[in-house]
Amino acid sequence: MTDRQDTAVRAPLGERATAPVGKAAGSNGSGGAAQERSARKPRIPGTSSAASRPARRARLRLTRIDPWSVMKTSFLLAIAFAVVTVVSVFIIWSVLAAAGVWDSINQTVQDVVGGEDASTWDVEKYVGLSRVMGFTLLVSVVDVILITAIATLGAFLYNMAAALVGGVELTLAEDER
Repeated sequence: MTDRQDTAVRAPLGERATAPVGKAAGSNGSGGAAQERSARKPRIPGTSSAASRPARRARLRLTRIDPWSVMKTSFLLAIAFAVVTVVSVFIIWSVLAAAGVWDSINQTVQDVVGGEDASTWDVEKYVGLSRVMGFTLLVSVVDVILITAIATLGAFLYNMAAALVGGVELTLAEDER
């Protein structure tokens, strides 16, 4: 099912464990160091050894996502999103107030409606800073709860689906630079 020709193959554990021991034993002055120096190729500055060999690839399978780490990460990202939302709403409301939009709306209503009822009408009673920021905070808290819950539920659902079908298969490759 899997094609292993393009994946990196590590040496067996026994060879990897004895290789450093063999190098240390051969460099004790008995001529092993001379052989080691002659076996090394001179390295040209500015070039990499990766240029002579193809990029390594590794095929991995994502079979489980830890729901606890998903919950922590999604909670922090949702908090960051809530902070950005609150700050951006405050900035937009402040810019509209500084530009005189609320006064312009009040004047337009007085001109269109006329009479004494229009002179007491104020748009900031309905879209004042305290009301807008309160609504924004409420929406942000609900978003934090929903985003965290949906992401955690998604991790549980992925784990159940991965148990049935084996997960998502990824191929990672080394940069060719």
